[in-house]
Amino acid sequence: MNLKIEKSKVEIQKMKIAITGSKSETNRLLLLQALYPNITLENPSNSDDSDVMSKALNSQFTIHNSQLIDVHNAGTAMRFLTAYFAMQDGKEVILTGSSRMKERPIKILVDALRNLGAEISYEEKEGFPPIKIIGKTITQNKVSLPANVSSQYISALLLIAPKLENGLELTLEGEMTSVPYIKMTLALLNEIGVETSFIENVITVKPKISVFNCKLSIESDWSSASYFYSIVALSEIGTQIQLSYYKQNSIQGDSVLSEIYKNFGVDTIFNGNNSITISKIYNPQFTIHNLQLNSTPDIAQTIAVSCFGLGMGCHLTGLHTLKIKETDRLEALKIELLKLGAKISITNDSLTIEPFTILHSDIEITTYKDHRMAMSFAPLALKTSIIIEEAEVVTKSYPTFWEDLKSIGFNISKL
Repeated sequence: MNLKIEKSKVEIQKMKIAITGSKSETNRLLLLQALYPNITLENPSNSDDSDVMSKALNSQFTIHNSQLIDVHNAGTAMRFLTAYFAMQDGKEVILTGSSRMKERPIKILVDALRNLGAEISYEEKEGFPPIKIIGKTITQNKVSLPANVSSQYISALLLIAPKLENGLELTLEGEMTSVPYIKMTLALLNEIGVETSFIENVITVKPKISVFNCKLSIESDWSSASYFYSIVALSEIGTQIQLSYYKQNSIQGDSVLSEIYKNFGVDTIFNGNNSITISKIYNPQFTIHNLQLNSTPDIAQTIAVSCFGLGMGCHLTGLHTLKIKETDRLEALKIELLKLGAKISITNDSLTIEPFTILHSDIEITTYKDHRMAMSFAPLALKTSIIIEEAEVVTKSYPTFWEDLKSIGFNISKL
């Protein structure tokens, strides 16, 4: 499904959008709920990724012996489920996914689990899904990982750690990236009563046999909020949007949006009802912003497009993990922004856009089966008409995205 978004204007008023629960928090808590059934969840994500995660965790109760579990394009599910099924004694599964998933490396996590005593083999290409897992009781409790890998590898190990007989001591080697996602995992473990420590480069998780009845409320997704920050940044002074449900002391790393977008003229007020009001309060100067995003790579696309739409420059670094996402996001950003008229260059871990004011119209934006490509480019319709190809990819994380944009004034039609 291709969508055309005519050049639109957001009305100067306080509009309200309710955003579903964080996909990152939901997928972590779904795994913990499978380990500790006394946990109940409020405001879970309605994303495709969380649906895949939930169905995969529940499938073990309906199918005996070996089973095939297809996570499609859900990278988080692939990593978390690899660790989960590795410690399910007597269960045998094959985890597979889309053609792109079979290109996304998993060797570092598999090696770590094997070092703990897990039995995992590759069905096709060495180091990549699909993988066959024969669940075992894991008693070893010390392992190390490179610190600059995807935080999902690290979180996968931490999430199963309290159910391992002797817990886990995880040593991270080298310079750490995506620390907020690691801290999110530890915070959720702490919330259900698991004892953890994170001292220098060593993370320790103590074993916990059971959890008493507890209800956990999931904060809305800050990554999804980023697109509305971009919309407000590209709008006229006075534009306001209210988003719920958000906490000032969020455990999501992407909550740094409220600070970053001050550079783009956007102010954030945390309301007493767990909502935020974001407002355009001034027009920023045409300058170059240097941002280190190794802790928050998921908002890099949004920030890059915001800068381009404002005619501003940026130099974004710490983006090496973007090359192994749903697509090579750095290359994809370069190709699509060049179509629109940007002056852009990339390296293996950075992106640079020069200040520039030309913006071409009616350009078709290829999404590469990447939800964030579709959503990060959509706010540009406030500056020019654009076409989003395969727009349905947004269901991976934000199924109601297009409806929410229509509700605040975007003129969207199917082609």
